[in-house]
Amino acid sequence: MINSLINASAILDLGMGWNDILLKMALPIILTVAVATFVGLERQNVGKSAGLSSHVLVALGSVGIAIMQRLMYEAQIESGNFTNPEGQRIIAQVVTGIGFIGAGAIMKKSSIGIQGITTAATVWVTAMVGLILGSGYIILGSMIGFVMVTLILFRDFKRGFNPLKSAKSQGKHHDNE
Repeated sequence: MINSLINASAILDLGMGWNDILLKMALPIILTVAVATFVGLERQNVGKSAGLSSHVLVALGSVGIAIMQRLMYEAQIESGNFTNPEGQRIIAQVVTGIGFIGAGAIMKKSSIGIQGITTAATVWVTAMVGLILGSGYIILGSMIGFVMVTLILFRDFKRGFNPLKSAKSQGKHHDNE
């Protein structure tokens, strides 16, 4: 029994103190999820194709990949074995992949025109906020997230719409974006 507890603690040892875990993992995840939750709720409440779960899942995947890449990089530097930089190309693949997800949100309807551009943009920027925060640039990622949330708030309040309540409950309808 004691041996299994010792082995379990060894598995959970990330080689970091609590301060590092909080700054390198918890804080980026919390900030990313906060931004993605707000943006996703707003998109969901105006009836767009990508809502809360889509934005949060994209953001979680992005911040997770960025944190993993950062930890891999730091481990290679610490070991003195920085011979394989291929692991540092992961983020570039996320940027491309999120572009495809965003393209899925864009549709052309002959009677209305093109719809979903704003939703595609919010998915992409939410993912980029996750990548930036997960890479350790807390101030930059927070600033971009703040600007994104502020832009959405001002746009919706200007329209007389509360972004955290559904359009139906407010008797409002958003124009095509």
